[in-house]
Amino acid sequence: MGQIVPDAVERYLAGLNHLPDPLLAEIARKGEAEDLPLIDAEVGALLRVLATAVGATRILEIGTAIGYSGIWLAGASQDAVLFTMEIDAERARIARENFKRAGLADRVNVIVGDAQRMLAKVSGPFDVIFQDGDKRLYPSMLDRLADLLRPGGLLITDNVLWDGEVVPGFIGKPQRDAEDTRAIAEYNLRLNAHPQLWTTTIPLRDGVAVAVKKR
Repeated sequence: MGQIVPDAVERYLAGLNHLPDPLLAEIARKGEAEDLPLIDAEVGALLRVLATAVGATRILEIGTAIGYSGIWLAGASQDAVLFTMEIDAERARIARENFKRAGLADRVNVIVGDAQRMLAKVSGPFDVIFQDGDKRLYPSMLDRLADLLRPGGLLITDNVLWDGEVVPGFIGKPQRDAEDTRAIAEYNLRLNAHPQLWTTTIPLRDGVAVAVKKR
């Protein structure tokens, strides 16, 4: 049984979400086969809905992997431009190929390097920022990400429930890295108390936090 959402409910939601894009389905299968840190289709659909809702034209993503979540984001609008950061050069190369196959190469900039350093070089404002990078860097990146958002923009963060391990005593035998867990727990506290943001958490898959920058 799923720690966040019961398996039966997850299967029901997955059944409702019919992928119209065979490329996304192919990338998802590759990610599962290679145990890559990809979101799933339910979170992808959430990203696209939120990006569409705010009319996002400038989107920043931390953690490209092989481009799966980026395709969901950049596909929200023909006017959307995505800047996405990936520390692994080989994954970035594959992501560029996938963006090209998706017809998005002219609207996606893949930045290779340490996101914490790269963030100092990018200019906002962004309409949507998706944080799905190194969990230990979540807390230290938060203030910079908030600064890069436009008023009314969204900061969306994946893995904030960490398979339930951020809840003290909930998991009898934790399986996740303890330092990652501590970093996410700290991030959650800071995110929900951040003076520039209003935040809610959706218990979908591994937990998705959605924060809007105050106007």
